[in-house]
Amino acid sequence: MSRPWDDLLGPADREVYDAAGYGREGPPGERPALLVVDVNYNFCGDRREPILESIKRFHNSCGERAWDAIPHIVSLLEAARSASVPVFFTTQEMRLDALRIGGWGRKNRRASERDEAAERLGTTIVPQLAPRQDELVIRKTKPSAFFGTPLLSYLTQLKTDTVIVAGATTSGCVRATVVDAFSYNYQVVLVEECVFDRGQASHAINLFDMQAKYADLVSVGEASSYLGGLTR
Repeated sequence: MSRPWDDLLGPADREVYDAAGYGREGPPGERPALLVVDVNYNFCGDRREPILESIKRFHNSCGERAWDAIPHIVSLLEAARSASVPVFFTTQEMRLDALRIGGWGRKNRRASERDEAAERLGTTIVPQLAPRQDELVIRKTKPSAFFGTPLLSYLTQLKTDTVIVAGATTSGCVRATVVDAFSYNYQVVLVEECVFDRGQASHAINLFDMQAKYADLVSVGEASSYLGGLTR
């Protein structure tokens, strides 16, 4: 089976990771929750267009790659909802000021840039994925969905044992969320077609690294089959 990182990873690296024992996979648990990370206008733009056009207004946009992923996330959402699996969404805080921007102001020269469309729409989750009334939207200020939010307490209350992750960006908020979920000893399932990034190389190599150490990388079909087989 081909993997996104096949053209980036040399035989020496493959041998090292294999010898070290990384990449082991196991069955997910019986009480999953689905976490959809930051699939909003900030990371998708407000319409499908080339990424260099989209980032003129939404500087974090992933352009076409976001819109390619959205139908797959819709499919994953439908499978989770049909299985009565809890669904959580994340998006950013609405405020744009120096205190909320924090470290982004040091690392991104456009972090405090003002744009009317981005400020009005940016944190809105794209309508194709509109959360239902019983699905919580977690607002965050840092990459991880866990940092400074009540997410962990909700998962504990639900007796969750597995976190399924979709969204953006693979190398940023998704990775930070996956690592934190792993650190809290959840089984982590990462759905390949349902995560996206602005850079192809960054997307591919971060998928490899998470698959090696922190998560099981599955297709949306595999994830949907797993959800469909749950007994509640």
